[in-house]
Formats: sequence, C-alpha cells, structure tokens
Amino acid sequence: MPAMRILMSSLLCVALLLPGLPARADDERPETEILQQPLREPAPGTGSLTLAPRAERLDSLYGRLKREGNAETAKTIAGEIRAVLTESDSATVDLLMGRAASAIASGQNGAAFDYLDQVTVLRPDYAEGFNLRATLHFALGNNRKSVADIRRTLALEPRHLGALSGLAGILTLEGKDEAALKVWEAYLNLYPTDRTAQDQARDLLEKLAGSRT
Repeated sequence: MPAMRILMSSLLCVALLLPGLPARADDERPETEILQQPLREPAPGTGSLTLAPRAERLDSLYGRLKREGNAETAKTIAGEIRAVLTESDSATVDLLMGRAASAIASGQNGAAFDYLDQVTVLRPDYAEGFNLRATLHFALGNNRKSVADIRRTLALEPRHLGALSGLAGILTLEGKDEAALKVWEAYLNLYPTDRTAQDQARDLLEKLAGSRT
C-alpha cells in the first residue's frame, strides 16, 4: 500500500546514506556526496573557501527545493537535504548510526534499537537518530512509538521530509484523513514537485470530499 511504501523508502534512503551492520524482546520501552553546498568567504589569512554552517546549507537547499519546477532536479536537491541531515559532526554517532543501519539490513532489530538508543542519549539534538528509530518502530508495527519519535524529529527539524511523509502515512493508515492531508500540505509547501505526495494529497482530498456529499 502507498503509505507503507513511503515509510519504508525513508528507511532505505537513510541506510544508503549511512556508512556500512531478532526482534527486540523488551518492546515496551519508554517513548521517548560532494554536494552543491553554499560556500563562505575564507577567514582572514586563509586561501580557501569553507563550507557554510549546516543550518545555512539546509536553508539554502530548502529554498532551492521550494523554487525548483523540474521534478528530477528537485529530487536531486531532496537527496542533498537528506545527506546534510545525516551529518552528526561526531565520529561516535556516525559509527553508531552506521552499525544501526547494518543491523537493520541484517534483521538484527534489537541491536539496531540499542545503537539508536545510544545515539539519542549522546546527541538528543540529532534529528536523524530519532527519525531512523521511528522508521524501525513502524517497520515492526509499533505506530505509537514511531509517531513519538517522528514528533521528536520534527521538534528538532520541522522541515524534515522523511518525518513529515512518515507521519502522514501513519495518519492515513489510522484513518485520520484530515490530519494526514494537513501534513501532506505542509510537506508540499516544502517540496511542491513531489509527485507521490501530490497523489497522496489528491486522493485524500477526493476521499474527504466524497464523505461530505
């Protein structure tokens, strides 16, 4: 089903961006490239340009994404955004995220949760740790915990496309169509040329319109 495919594709995208690792028994835990990056002028006395801070790069990329009318070019920009969001500026977090992705790929979900729990403790300001854990919760059928981690992700990065699409997908699966439509509208305000999101929003609009007649 479309909502399931959208959520699982976000897990694959994250895993592909991360460096390359039996269901968890205690499921009831507490909820809780080179890229086209903007460059800054060199500091006095230096002869090279340096990468702009992460927030500036994201602002620039999201601006380009919103203005881009070509769907394929926009898709490339969205991929650049995903790559920037995976940056943690921590070798330890990068290692843990890589091991979590490898564990997920090999079906070692308990180990993946252990790695991701460590990430969220070490870097509670790192949205991607919560986002990957949310996707894993969803893959294992725990929508409640998935939504909790999605909300943590969006609190840290409200423009997170994967988290927004994931939330919209879960809301749709749960029959909360009006809420799902609002999330898709927020997503499309950031990424207007995403055809899958356009289709999802249109289907929900038609469904809601039919239920009111």
